[in-house]
Amino acid sequence: MPEVLIDVTRLLDRKMQGRLPTGVDRVSLEYVRHFSRRSTALVRHAGQWVELSHRDSQRIFEGLLSPDSLCKASVWVAVTKAFPTSFYAQFSAPRFLFNTGHSGLEKLDYTNRLQNSGLKPLFFVHDLIPITHPEYCRSGEAGKHRVRMSMMLKTGHGVIANSAATLKALSAYAQDNGLPMPQSVVALLAPTRLPLPLPEAPLGQPYFVMLGTIEPRKNHWLMLQLWRQLIEHMGSNAPRLVIIGQQGWECENVLDLLERCEILKGFVIQQQACSDTELASWLHHSQALLFPSFAEGYGLPLVEALAQGIPVIASDLPVFRETAGDIPEYVDPLDGMRWKALISDYAQVDSQARIRQCQRLKKFIAPTWDTHFERVEALMESLSVPAR
Repeated sequence: MPEVLIDVTRLLDRKMQGRLPTGVDRVSLEYVRHFSRRSTALVRHAGQWVELSHRDSQRIFEGLLSPDSLCKASVWVAVTKAFPTSFYAQFSAPRFLFNTGHSGLEKLDYTNRLQNSGLKPLFFVHDLIPITHPEYCRSGEAGKHRVRMSMMLKTGHGVIANSAATLKALSAYAQDNGLPMPQSVVALLAPTRLPLPLPEAPLGQPYFVMLGTIEPRKNHWLMLQLWRQLIEHMGSNAPRLVIIGQQGWECENVLDLLERCEILKGFVIQQQACSDTELASWLHHSQALLFPSFAEGYGLPLVEALAQGIPVIASDLPVFRETAGDIPEYVDPLDGMRWKALISDYAQVDSQARIRQCQRLKKFIAPTWDTHFERVEALMESLSVPAR
C-alpha cells in the first residue's frame, strides 16, 4: 500500500486550543485513524510546510486520536525539529496528499506548493453551503469558499464527497464556472463511535435534542419561538428542549432568547460542552432528535440518532432522504405549525406517530467507515493506474 501525507494543520490547531471536535474534525480524525500507519503528518506553520518523521507523525496521530489533551510541548518539539529541513522541501516524490478539512485552500501558497511538487492531492468536500446559501454564513465566507472549491477542482487528482447531494452541487459549480471535474467518489459518513449511554435518563420529563453548532442555518430561532408557545399552552407539562452545541456566528438573536427570555428558563437547556458518554445518554433517552436546518452537506447527527434507534424530525432536504430514506418525519424548515404539532405528538408516551417511526427505524442500516474507506481506497487505486 502506498505511503500518504495527511495535512493535520487544522486538527492540531483546534486540539492545542482545547476546542471540541466538530463534524468536519470527526471526519478528519477517521482519516488519521485509517491511514496513520502508512502516513506522515504535514503541518503548515509560519509560511512553511513541515513534514514530520514517521516516528513523530505517529506520536502526533496518537495524540490527535486520544481523548486526553495533546501536550503542546511535544508538538512544538516535533515541528521545530523538522522545521530546518522544510525550507528546501520540494515534496517531489509522487504521493497522495489528504486535505479533509478545507483547511488553507483559500490561500494562494497552497496552490503554488502543490503545483511545484509531486504530490497528488485528494480533497474531501463537506459542502458548498457558503456558495449556495451565503445568507447563513459569515460575511466574506462565500468568496473564500469559491477559492477553495476552485482550487480543489483545478489541482485535485481526486475528490471525495460525503453525499451525492454534495457531489451534485460541486459538479454544478464546476460546470457553471468552466472548471474541470476531477475523478470523484461518494463515500457516506458513518456515525460517531459513541459509548454506551447511561441507564438513567438525564431529565425526568420528556425532552427533545438539537445537536450542532448554533448558527443561522440550523434554525434554532424557530425552535425557541415554538417552545415559548408550547410552554404558554401546556405550562409545566411542556416538553424540554436540550440544545447541544458550541456557539457559532451571527447567532445573537438565539443567544438573547436563551439568556433573557424568562419563560424558556427551566424548559430549554443549553449544553455547550458534552462528553461522548453524555451525548449518547442525551440522545438515547430523548423523544426525538430535531433537525430543522435550512441546508446541510450531510447532517451527521441524523445518522447518529437513527443508528441509536432514536426517532428524528427533520427538514425535508435531499441529503436527508439520501441517507435516511422514509424513516424520519420530514417537515419544511419554515412550517412552524407542523413542527409544533409533531413535537406535541412525539412528547406523548403513547404517540402513535413516534411508535410508527420506531418501527421504520428497524430497517435503517447505518453507513460504516469500512465501506467509506473501501470507496476511498478504490479511488486511490484507480488514480494510481497509468492512463493508456
